[in-house]
Amino acid sequence: MENIRETIGENLAELRKKKGLTQYELAEKFNYSDKAISKWENGSTLPDIETLYQLCEFYDVSLDYLTHKENKGQYVKDSNKVLLKNRIAISCLLISIIWMVATIVFVYSLMNHPNTPNWVAFVWAIPLSCALLIWLNKHYFKNKSIFFYTSSIFAWSTIASFFCQFLRYTPWPIFIVGIPMQISLILWYCIDTSKK
Repeated sequence: MENIRETIGENLAELRKKKGLTQYELAEKFNYSDKAISKWENGSTLPDIETLYQLCEFYDVSLDYLTHKENKGQYVKDSNKVLLKNRIAISCLLISIIWMVATIVFVYSLMNHPNTPNWVAFVWAIPLSCALLIWLNKHYFKNKSIFFYTSSIFAWSTIASFFCQFLRYTPWPIFIVGIPMQISLILWYCIDTSKK
């Protein structure tokens, strides 16, 4: 048990230093004292299992990574692959729910209101899917390109949805609204937010 405490402590210290955090800064993030962080890192105590799980998520490593001294690169690589696969699967599942609801609305509308444009349900599914993907990207992927492309599709598909739903007679003025939105997205994408 003593050996695993030391191993976890060394790994926690290494991960904290790689993130460029002091013990005090890490303690603030997890609502612990810097003395508790110091005890974890020198192996005299271990954090509880919930805190270990939160630390693994914070450092984006598996529990196996924390408990091993050697071949840690393999654990990170494998855990990152599994994590990415799971995040992609969850994203696809959530987006498929939007399309399933759109299909239900389409079928219901087709059966009860056959003379209305029922296909608009699928047009509305596009901006809803993009909005969900923007949210998922913010929390899971943090990819600037995904944000730019999904935001662009969201803007234009929202305009198209409003057009299909409400403005069927004069189409072109509503699409002019998208031009400044797209210019703003391009400029936002070009801003370098990396810390120097």
